Amino acid sequence: MNGIQLMVEEHVYAKRMLDVIRKYSYRLLKGEEVDLDDFHKMIDFVRNFVDKHHHGKEEDLLFNRMVEHLGPAAEKLVKNGMLVEHDLGRLHMQELEAAIERVKAGDDESKLDLIANAIGYTHLLHRHIDKEDGVVYKFAENNFSKEILDQINEDCAAFEHLALDKGIQEKYIALLEELESRA
Repeated sequence: MNGIQLMVEEHVYAKRMLDVIRKYSYRLLKGEEVDLDDFHKMIDFVRNFVDKHHHGKEEDLLFNRMVEHLGPAAEKLVKNGMLVEHDLGRLHMQELEAAIERVKAGDDESKLDLIANAIGYTHLLHRHIDKEDGVVYKFAENNFSKEILDQINEDCAAFEHLALDKGIQEKYIALLEELESRA
């Protein structure tokens, strides 16, 4: 298994969900009836597939090794870039969830917060993915020793095996397809 290539492939699923989030947000903006519980499903996907599953691999298997082995440039890239953006994405999801609850409680103006956080997240993650695919991952592949890359690959394989046993990939890809069919 090529762990870094797997992370690139997971970005495809993340981008598909970003398209769903955008479509639902636009429908809400146009005043169309939108099932707000679908936004909770999007948050579930983001928190458990994108953040816990995908970002978990990045943070625990790749970024920490970049900081440890690739010097100040990697440390700056990871700590002041990628990890900050992961945290900002988590904030968007927290604020999105709060806005959904306010809208459900009758606060129509909170639709602005719902749309703003949903779209803010999509913009953040598109830029973030482009940086990872185009810069961060290539920097790691070009500068790590074969031994470190092999260890990342082994660790990713073990991580994926545990996730497969739990049905993570199957569950969240099915959820993505369900939401895409209604977007």
